[in-house]
Amino acid sequence: MKALEEKILKEGTVLPGNILKVGSFLNHQLDVDFIMEMGKEIARLFADSKVTKILTIETSGIAIAMGAAVWMHIPVVFAKKHKSNNVNGEVYSTVVHSYTHGTDYTVVVSREFLNSSDKVLIIDDFLANGKALNGLIDIVAQSGAELVGTSCAIEKGFQGGGDKLREKGIRVESLAVIDSMDDTSITFRKI
Repeated sequence: MKALEEKILKEGTVLPGNILKVGSFLNHQLDVDFIMEMGKEIARLFADSKVTKILTIETSGIAIAMGAAVWMHIPVVFAKKHKSNNVNGEVYSTVVHSYTHGTDYTVVVSREFLNSSDKVLIIDDFLANGKALNGLIDIVAQSGAELVGTSCAIEKGFQGGGDKLREKGIRVESLAVIDSMDDTSITFRKI
């Protein structure tokens, strides 16, 4: 998505540790119109997949997932990073390592919102080493649902997570793939 690449170049900042800061439009402040355009593109990419639910992880994945869900007219389910009092009953759970926060979370999804009749699309904001997506894939497997694929706004291709998922036969549709970045430049993969 050329518009996303341009927005990353204009508004993104590379921080130490291969962190791409895109807080002005994606994961701190939301550019709602732009997120809706990203959602429209994801909906277009998966239009033939008969998706019944979108699964994401709190917090930054929710906006993009919602943008896609609006165009696909389906619900969004998000994995919570902590089991809270408003999640009662049986849950699917898995451990996910956050690259950005450098910590592990046990994420949960209530069993009432995901089941074997669902066709699930997983959406997240970033794909780096693939830990979050692998955790969500595990939750889909626990539910018996069918995984139709994954999508993310920004894939850090140089960290290999997307390539490992593709090698497993999982469909990965990233809107922008970064092949390299440092404090002076960002190079995008031709998709």
